[in-house]
Formats: sequence, structure tokens, C-alpha cells
Amino acid sequence: MIALLIRDLRLAVRAGGGFGLGLSFFLIVVVLVPFGVGPESGLLSTIAPGILWLGALLACLLSLDRILALDWEDGSLDLLATAPLPMEAIVSIKSLAHWITTGLPLVLAAPVLGLLLNLPDAGYGPLVLSLLIGTPALSVIGTFGAALTVGLKRGGLLLSLLVLPLYVPTLIFGAEMARRSIEGMDATPPLLMLAGITCGTIALLPFASAAVLRVNLR
Repeated sequence: MIALLIRDLRLAVRAGGGFGLGLSFFLIVVVLVPFGVGPESGLLSTIAPGILWLGALLACLLSLDRILALDWEDGSLDLLATAPLPMEAIVSIKSLAHWITTGLPLVLAAPVLGLLLNLPDAGYGPLVLSLLIGTPALSVIGTFGAALTVGLKRGGLLLSLLVLPLYVPTLIFGAEMARRSIEGMDATPPLLMLAGITCGTIALLPFASAAVLRVNLR
């Protein structure tokens, strides 16, 4: 399992879907927002949690089609399907590799980019915590979407259409948690909902992704 994780991490970086692509897109979104809504610091402070969460979500979306596509193209997915390792574990490892190369760098970069949006001091900790809890769900859901569309020509657009509605609850509760903390309100309910979504996706979706892959490999 560790060897497969290391292999996927190397492939993600070499294919251009790793650290650089997600961070660059995240930075572009954050930099362009003040040009679109104006430089007013009060307005930027209000929308900062939502913009940072939306930027992180879209940055994760960029590299979803690479999770399984490379293995499908070179035949590695067929070999993995016949390996002693269960398909559920293979899918989970690929989700973890995607999170390490995409989600984790976004979590670490969020406080720095928050300065560009005048994020209040009270929002940094909750924002990082919400991203740390919520971004694994984005990777697991994205892996499920990649399993549904693997092997399809020009499946990137279809993958986005399938995954985006599933991302909405994570986006809502993640941004709400940071917003409530900034306003001095109780952020426990959105935190619990966000954690519940992440735990639920990690517990259930690897089995669904594995089942879909078995059907596509027949």
C-alpha cells in the first residue's frame, strides 16, 4: 500500500496535477476577486471565507480527471484490479494521494492567501481547520466521480457536472464554520456537519468507487 501511495504521489507531480497547478489556480482566484468586487476591506472581509473555500474547491476539481485516467491509459488499472490488494483499498490510496498533492497544499496556503482578502484574525484558525476537515471529502468524492467517468473520451466536463453538486454541502458548512467564528457565533454545528460529511464519504464512497471500477473494467 505504501509503495502504491508513493507511486501515485510521483505520478501526480510528474503529470502536472500536483502542488503547482492547484496552488496557482487558488492564487489566481484570490488575486482576481478584489478586481471584480472592489478593494473595499469590509466587503472583502465578509466574503473571504466563502471565496477561499470556493477557490480550494475549484482547485481540487482541476486534477480529478488524473486520479484514474493515467492508470487506465497505460493498463495499470487492470493490473491493480488483479492484485491481492482489495479495490476499495486501491481507491482509498488514490484519494489519499490526491489529497496530499492537492488538498493539503491548499490548506497550508489558505492563511497566506487570506491576507490578500483581509480575512479577520479570528477567521484564520477556523478556516484552516474547516479546510483540513473538509478537503479529504473533496478528494474522496472526486475519486468516485473519476471512477464513474474513467475511460470516457472528454470525460472531464462530465466529471465536473457529476461532482460539483456533491461538493455543495461541504462548501456550505466549511464556509459557514469560518464565518460564524469571525462573527463570534457558535461554530460547533457546521463543524459537526462538516466532520460528519467527511466521515460519511470516507466510510461509504470507496466501496461505491470500487464497485463502479469493477463494472468499467469488465
